[in-house]
Amino acid sequence: MTIEALLRALVDSLRMEGIPFMLTGSVAGAFYGAGRATMDVDVVIDPDASRLQAFVDRIESTGAYVSADAAREALAHRTMFNVVDPETGWKADLIVRKDRPFSEGEFRRRTSADFYGVPIDVATIEDLVIAKLEWAKAGESTRQLEDVRELIRVAGGELDREYLRRWIASLRLEQQWAAVGID
Repeated sequence: MTIEALLRALVDSLRMEGIPFMLTGSVAGAFYGAGRATMDVDVVIDPDASRLQAFVDRIESTGAYVSADAAREALAHRTMFNVVDPETGWKADLIVRKDRPFSEGEFRRRTSADFYGVPIDVATIEDLVIAKLEWAKAGESTRQLEDVRELIRVAGGELDREYLRRWIASLRLEQQWAAVGID
């Protein structure tokens, strides 16, 4: 299964089960022109328990591996679980949407796009920047900060700087933003 095939299987399965979702992470960065090599796809989902179980059953029928227990655990704690193509090693991190104002707003702001020929909702570039700053804070990752620099570069002057400033302050990401070295 190629990344396109995995993405299509995920999108089709999520849509069939009525689960709202959006592409985020490095693959979403690639959509905006700030790509880097990765073997995983990050997708934020907002399921209820019955739709999540139906999704797990459906995605398993495509030949992908997923743990129903891990999916239920992720829903209960609003964390993530994986879907893996055992043939290629391509992996999808399915991240249950957090129950907080930023995540709710980020999800409402997602935008429709066509990516690899797959119609999909994608996090906005501003929300992707903020998410990567949070990942940098959580894991002290310089790679995430490099991604932020590249996203800002490809966005040019098109970023909503006021939106960024508000959420960076609210989420206490000033140190990570300062480490990016742009403003």
